[in-house]
Amino acid sequence: MSIHITLPRWPWEPIRAIADRRGVAIWPVGGIVRDMLLGRPLHDWDFAVERDAMGLARAVADALDGAYFPLDEERDTARVVVRDRRGRRVELDFARLRGETLLADLRGRDFTLNAMAVEPEGVLIDPLGGLADLQARLVRAIGPQAFDADPLRMLRAVRLAAELEMRLEAKTAAWIIQRAESLTQASPERIRDEFVRILATPSPAEHVHMLDELRLLAQVIPEVDPLKEQPQSPPHRFDVWWHTLLVIDAVAGILDIVYGRPPFPRLYADTTEQAWDDVKTLLGPFVPHLRRHLSVRLRGGRKRRVLLVLAALCHDLGKPVTCTEDDQGRLHFYGHEREGAKITTRRLRHLRFSQSEVKRVATVVRAHLRPGHLARVQGPVTRRAIYRFFRDTGSAGVEVNLLSLADHLATWGPNLEPDRWARRLEVGRLLLSHYFERHEETIAPKPLVDGRELIESLGIEEGPQVGRLLAAIREAQAAGEVRTREEALALARRLKGKGAEDAEEPPRD
Repeated sequence: MSIHITLPRWPWEPIRAIADRRGVAIWPVGGIVRDMLLGRPLHDWDFAVERDAMGLARAVADALDGAYFPLDEERDTARVVVRDRRGRRVELDFARLRGETLLADLRGRDFTLNAMAVEPEGVLIDPLGGLADLQARLVRAIGPQAFDADPLRMLRAVRLAAELEMRLEAKTAAWIIQRAESLTQASPERIRDEFVRILATPSPAEHVHMLDELRLLAQVIPEVDPLKEQPQSPPHRFDVWWHTLLVIDAVAGILDIVYGRPPFPRLYADTTEQAWDDVKTLLGPFVPHLRRHLSVRLRGGRKRRVLLVLAALCHDLGKPVTCTEDDQGRLHFYGHEREGAKITTRRLRHLRFSQSEVKRVATVVRAHLRPGHLARVQGPVTRRAIYRFFRDTGSAGVEVNLLSLADHLATWGPNLEPDRWARRLEVGRLLLSHYFERHEETIAPKPLVDGRELIESLGIEEGPQVGRLLAAIREAQAAGEVRTREEALALARRLKGKGAEDAEEPPRD
């Protein structure tokens, strides 16, 4: 029995009309067919074209007022970028048949769920059982040759399983394990992009674990392997690797709260429902701020929210190389946050993340212990301490705070100590409140004086001393100790000659 699919009038009808006028057969193929069958939102389209795909693409770009991009002249492939009626970007990819017929083209693709096409009249073409696999929620490779032709497809299999909430078919998993080491034949940029898409799904811990079981994670971030069987002392309950999975899962739970999804239960993090309620109460007033903050894209194109998940994966990479044991047999990892930041920086540079992305993730890794340190200080957390925290972390301090919460949840699990947890929540609230609601008061106060005024009023020369004095004034202002220009100059006079060595310039985002 034939299965019919109703193709959207736009962009299909104008594209089909142009192809008919040019006497060229064309079929929607691949992911767009899969998504129509799943009832998912439709974004980008792939078309298999009988011949002259690039010529057809150029004609479509002209007709739809789009931009034309040749992709591969030898393979006759091109992309057209257009805007739909709502102004959203839509990519239309055109490729000449990879074989003499459409069936040969489909048999040369990667997975059965991507090896389907639609006749112009809407009849589904499914020679390899893609629809049955969709219904069974299975990601099945067409054959091992799919991975031999392009090893990146091994990562793509996991990404599809994560995005579509499916399982890997057993033979497909076995083929991947046998070929895992060949993944490095793909370029670092392509590996990075597929890996980030896996981290961006709602269940990153589950699929990072899947990558490890398939022996792929060690090809992407080999520094993860030493985490396995690296023991930790109480209050930790697991080795560093399993703890890392719990932290990733807890971060995903926090992101669920921020983006309006239920965070409980998680697959790995064994946090109690009451603790999740506490986190929801903490984050609730800041959710609009957090959504905007975490949705910012850095240079390189990735959002802060997925970089937070990446930081969770990397946050304890420095533990194996810093492990020591004291006389009582207790394990310590002094400086692991600094070593972890160095390891993270090297690995992300290898994967060709942008400089701003590398710096941000490394900052979160380096500072992930600091909110916990603030929570252990006796007495109230001062404005000066909050200023110094954000002076050192910049806007990434927001992610540091969220990762620290997730780390605490993963460490203690169902054994949270009420007083310690209450203190940790209060520190989290203070950091978010000052950053989002009292930013100009505590985080980045408006300067009361500038360098020229200091030079003229104090009779000093241009140089590092001016910067140190300005930094000391800014910190005193954030702490509420200096409120006027006169008080700022008076402080500068007192510090003159002392050098204000303890003041530092804040990092730039």
